[in-house]
Amino acid sequence: MSRAKKPHQHATLRDESDAAIAAVDGFLAGGELKPGKRASRRDTWNRGERVVVKPVAQEVVRHCMVTPAPKRLTVAKADALKRAGFVHGYSMRMGGVSTVYSGGEKRELNLSWTKEDDAENVAENRRRFAMAVAGDVATQLVTLRQIHSGIVRVIRREKKSWMVDGRRVKSLATEDGRAVLRGDGLMSDAPELLLGIQTADCIPVLIADRRTGAAAAFHAGWRGTLARIVERGVGAMRLQFGTRAEDVVAAIGPGIGPCCYAVGEELRFEFESQFAYAQELFTEVYDEDPVRTKYPLLFLTARAPGHSPIGPQTHLNLWDANRRQLLDAGVPEGQISVVKLCTACDVTRFFSHRAEHGFTGRMLNVIAAKSPTK
Repeated sequence: MSRAKKPHQHATLRDESDAAIAAVDGFLAGGELKPGKRASRRDTWNRGERVVVKPVAQEVVRHCMVTPAPKRLTVAKADALKRAGFVHGYSMRMGGVSTVYSGGEKRELNLSWTKEDDAENVAENRRRFAMAVAGDVATQLVTLRQIHSGIVRVIRREKKSWMVDGRRVKSLATEDGRAVLRGDGLMSDAPELLLGIQTADCIPVLIADRRTGAAAAFHAGWRGTLARIVERGVGAMRLQFGTRAEDVVAAIGPGIGPCCYAVGEELRFEFESQFAYAQELFTEVYDEDPVRTKYPLLFLTARAPGHSPIGPQTHLNLWDANRRQLLDAGVPEGQISVVKLCTACDVTRFFSHRAEHGFTGRMLNVIAAKSPTK
């Protein structure tokens, strides 16, 4: 697993727009203006907008195995959870019956009742995904009305009814499968439940207790991370199921990476007030126009001092923030997998709220408990 960058380290985004620079080269070839002698630091631009090209770490291949499922639906799985025998999966964009977010060009697996998609499509997508993960129609998918909080719901079976946080409930979902519980974390020791967290950039964290068989799923956006939902969640598993940190296997799933997650300085201050290691979670990224970099004299009057880089932007690493919370909860480092797949970088495989400006679907990240090892 790669180490976090040192605080205030300056990173530069890469670029593949050689055609843009070549066009300027041709335009200036007959003139007296010469290219600048500064080292070229390149960015990626697409139709006037910056596109981040992220490094794809080799750890992704080691931690995340993508396997094809029926009906062209693809489920990603964490090797550590698979080896531990837990039914789980991270949905991706391909497959399903929804077409609203592709402009009608292809069928996608939107798993949330968004205002743009038809309810019938979402219900069918959920049925297909649950079957692809669990392979059993008797497995019940349970989700939450997520509110970006630190609230975790504990679900237990008592005879023929369900108990949520110690209180008996009639049902865990509406008749059509919509969530009735509010919160951002689910945990249970009931194998017949598939605990689901919806994401479209936020970080999904799946946790399994190899000794007791209990499992949990957490929705960790910046608010949930700031509320220590994962760290507190491991503590709640200890209280509810007798979970020991040394028996926990955790997988941090696909979400927006530090390559794309630009935030305001006020968020840095919030994290610094909560975590001693907060500075290690942030990186300053300078965003430069490749033409400006190669021909600085063209921009001397554009902004003071004219040819200085644009930025910096402050980027937050939510993957590492949640990894650090698991470590603080006592989970051994070797039992934590980080599936370093950035949703904002690859909208062909993932839905991304930020990259698609809010007009997008949702993925589901699910796990089920299993019978404890005797």
